[in-house]
Order: sequence, then structure tokens, then C-alpha cells
Amino acid sequence: MGGVRELAASFVVPGPCGVAIRDRLKYLTLRDEKVLRAVGEHQGALASRDLKARCADGLEHSADAWALRKRELTGVSSSRIAGAITRATHDQWALARRCQAAHIQKLAAGINMLRHRLSLPIGAPGRKRAAGGYRSKNEWFRKSRWLAMLEDRHAAAVREWQAGRVREVRGGRRLLNTRHHLAEAQLTEEQWRENWEAGRWFLAADGESGKRFGNETIRVTPDGEVSIKLPAPLAHLANAGHGRYILTSTVAFAHRGAEWADRITANRAVAYRIHLDVDRGRWYLTASWQRPVVKTIPLEAARARGMIGVDTNADHFAAYHLDQHGNPIGDPRRFPYDLSGTADHRDAQIRHALTRLVNWARQAGVAAIGIEDLDFTTEKTREKHGRRKRFRQLISGMPTGKLKARLVSMAAEHGLSIVAVDPAYTSRWGAQHWQKPLATPHRTMSRHDAAGIAIGRRALGHPVRDGVSPARTELRAWGRTAPPPHDRSDRAGHRTIQAGPGDRGREGTRPPATDRLPGGPSPSGTRKREPSASNTVRDAPSTQQWV
Repeated sequence: MGGVRELAASFVVPGPCGVAIRDRLKYLTLRDEKVLRAVGEHQGALASRDLKARCADGLEHSADAWALRKRELTGVSSSRIAGAITRATHDQWALARRCQAAHIQKLAAGINMLRHRLSLPIGAPGRKRAAGGYRSKNEWFRKSRWLAMLEDRHAAAVREWQAGRVREVRGGRRLLNTRHHLAEAQLTEEQWRENWEAGRWFLAADGESGKRFGNETIRVTPDGEVSIKLPAPLAHLANAGHGRYILTSTVAFAHRGAEWADRITANRAVAYRIHLDVDRGRWYLTASWQRPVVKTIPLEAARARGMIGVDTNADHFAAYHLDQHGNPIGDPRRFPYDLSGTADHRDAQIRHALTRLVNWARQAGVAAIGIEDLDFTTEKTREKHGRRKRFRQLISGMPTGKLKARLVSMAAEHGLSIVAVDPAYTSRWGAQHWQKPLATPHRTMSRHDAAGIAIGRRALGHPVRDGVSPARTELRAWGRTAPPPHDRSDRAGHRTIQAGPGDRGREGTRPPATDRLPGGPSPSGTRKREPSASNTVRDAPSTQQWV
């Protein structure tokens, strides 16, 4: 088929390497909140100062500069707090560099698309996979000016990348810009200020194996008692020995509580983070730790018990169960979700839909779930899709990154693997080869359901277009072709369904339907009955039904 690009090989997605659990700090006294705010503000100022120094170093940063920054922070806090702050600074700087590279790639994609469309004659029609020329001279001129602007932005971004300069804001650039649009955000200046200060606090501590309960700075006992090692300038606020402050609130992790208790009892490292939800006025404690790297199972083992093919859409997951030979089983399943509203609402919707999908996969008895390896980095540019605003909003609203992370983590807890496949042509070929044959009066097949079959077959290593319905599995195993038409005309073309190269028994003969070989004598050596003339009218239609 001309124009079909080479497909990437399927692979098993590596499992999660970390765990995080959260519980609310209830019944805090006014003194507790005062101490938490003072510690967060003090350490947040140190983190801001350290981030400024790290951004100033740029690409010239070295281990000596890191040690110097850590020594400066140790004098006004502690060695462990200084280590946590510098480590968080490095992670934030590295994230800014990755975002900068993605921004450069997005600008380059827009520039290439603009140059392509400007090179075409005005009014040139587009194709299904490529945009055409602009509709008028006025639009062509405006897009040429926009191209010059994008080229200037791209050149400036490349210069900053080569110089190692990043632009980072503690607390978030979005919250910073909200300060100029308080009326649209329905916030007062006091409310915005409270969110801004809480976002810039630093109340976190890295774990350390071998220390008591896995953390010396923020310590949580098996009974749920929370205590904080205060920095040197705030040591006068301590209510316990050795400069520690014990909160009146206790925590009890309902989720993974036994695993957390086993770690702290064995004095294994556990990192903690305390933050304030300003809108609700609640304090939370988050515990996290690393897991040993889990080796992924071989691809053949993931395919041994079949596959669940999942097509990701803007409002639902379309899933289909396939056996190890690639044949669909049962009816399609759909798991809807709503991505409107706040970020917390969208996250809860995704989590709920994935929970139902994983539970159904467990009931089906498969060992893996096949999904598309989606990446819309170059697809989100406005220049590629032009005025198709709804389509651009559609692909921009699909949480592909969060979806992958959550699905991998949730599947690993239930012993399921995730197989990622190339997303090319799954919807087109699925609808072409599977949607109509599987549709019945009692089963409605959508394009997305057929795409789930295509994804599952690709994850199993079978071609999408070389498919066999469940009723014809036995025929294919013995090398039979598709049934002929009801007349003798060759209008149906060549018979297409053949035995695959790896099918067992494809080179052998069919088993005898009676107690003798076809065309051979009976075991006794005599004929069972004499041949008789046929009484069937030659032009009468056949009543034989193919199975």
C-alpha cells in the first residue's frame, strides 16, 4: 500500500519505580499552623535563593558549585534540609530544560507547516494528510508575517538553550500571571496572595535509610505521630528535645498503610512533604518512597493469554478482548469519562475509568493491556490543522502523559503489563476490516471499537488487515479459503483468507470427515451403496450453508 509509513515495534512498558500516599493532618492547633507557616516560609526563601543561583550558573554548573551552595544553606537550616533544597532545585532546573526543548520543537513544527503552505499556490486544495494553500492573498500575507514572528521566537529560544538559560518561577507561572487577571479568576488580592505564598513554601524532606523511621527531618512514627526538625533560626519554637516540634495531629495511611509501616519499622528511607490546600483550608502529608526496579516480562509472555486492546478517545476508552490468535471475544466495552471542569475532577474521572478497565482485564484473565503510544507534540500546532479549532481542542485535551503514568501504576498493582503499539492507521484499518463484519442487530460496532481490535492485534504481533472472525478460526487453521459465492461467477474476486505462515497444520491434509479417506475405498474394501443419478435440478440454488 503506497504511502504507508513503517510501523514501530511494540514493546512492554516498564513498571513504576515509586509510590506516593497521602493523608490529611486533622485537628491542628493555631500554634501548629503558625509553626508550619513559619518553617515553610523560611525554607521557601532559601529554595528561591538557591534556584536563582542555579539558574545563574547555567551550563557551567559543577559539583564544586553544588557543594558551595549546600554549605551556604546548611548554616541557616541543617545539612539534611540543605540537601533536600538543592536536590529539588536541580530537578526543577532539569524540568525547565525539558520544557524549553519541547517549546523549541513546537515552534519548529509550526514554522515547517507555514513554509509548506506558503509555498503552495493560493487556493490549492489540501489532501487528507496534508494541508493545502491559503484561501486568499490577505491570509497568505498575514501568515507570512506570522512566520517571521515564529522564526524570531525560535531563534531566541535556541540561543537561550545553547546558553543554558531557563526561565523558572517558584509557585508557577500561571499563578503569577493570574495576579493581573484577578477579576477573571474570581479572586481577591488577599486570596491570590495566600495561594502565591503557599505555593512557594518548602516543607519537604528526603528520606535516609538507616535513620530512625527512615527520615530525620520529618519523622512519622508507627503510631502516626508527626514531628519536624526545625531549622536553626526557628529552634525557639520547638516543643520537644533536640529542636523538634511535635504536631498534635496524627496520620493513618489507609492506602498502602501496611507497606509504609514495614518500611519505617525497618528504618528504610521515606520522603515526606507537607502542603496546604488554600481553597479548602486543609493540611496534607504525603509520603513517598522508591521501589526496586521491576523487570518487565517478555513480550511473548504478555501475549500468551490474549490481550485487551484499548482505543483512547476524548470522552471514553473503547476496549475489546482478543484471544492469543487475535480473534475478538464477546462484545466491545466502553468506559466513559468527562474531561471538563477542574484538574482534580478530570484526574478523578481518568482514575475511575482506568479502575474499571483494569478490573475488567482481571476478570477476562489476560496478562496485558495494549494501548497506543500516543504523542501529540507535533500535532498540537495551530498551523497544521488551521481552522479546525474543535479538533485542535480535542487532541490538546487528551491527557496522554497522565494516562500512561496512571495506567502503568494501576496495572502493575494487579499483575498486568502494558504493551505500547504504534498508533498509525489503527482507526482507519480497524473500521475498514472489523467494524462491518462484527456488527449485528444486537451489537453496535463503532469506529473506536474496531480501533480497539486493531490495537489489540498489533500488540499481539498480528497484522490488522489479515483478520479472521471467530467462526472461521478452524477453517484458517486447516488452510481453508473463504467460501465461494452462491453462483459460479468470479465477481467476488480471489479468495483472500489463507492459512498464516505460523499456523499449525497448514502443510497437512484435512482430517477425514468419515471413516475412510476422501476418494478411497472403505475399510472393508467394498462400497456401501451403488452410485445413483442425481435428482437435483442443475439450475436450482444450493441449500448448503457454510459455517
